[in-house]
Amino acid sequence: MSEHLRLTFPETQVREPVVYHLATRFNVVPNIRRAAIENHFGWMVITLDGDAADIAAAKDYLLDLGVTLDTAEGDIVEG
Repeated sequence: MSEHLRLTFPETQVREPVVYHLATRFNVVPNIRRAAIENHFGWMVITLDGDAADIAAAKDYLLDLGVTLDTAEGDIVEG
């Protein structure tokens, strides 16, 4: 299963290794498709591959960090 998501990071998480933790704490494979990270704000379009339960746990983790999740639609590489 795959989910395409747009993540919006709060300032408190911009410098944290969030994607690394997704890969090491959950049984998901993150694939960053697009991103823009600044000192006080960041967003990322990412594909998470894995079992539905693992993806759900990864999404719960992101929400606990204060990351906003939206479904990414359309051509996520070309933007």
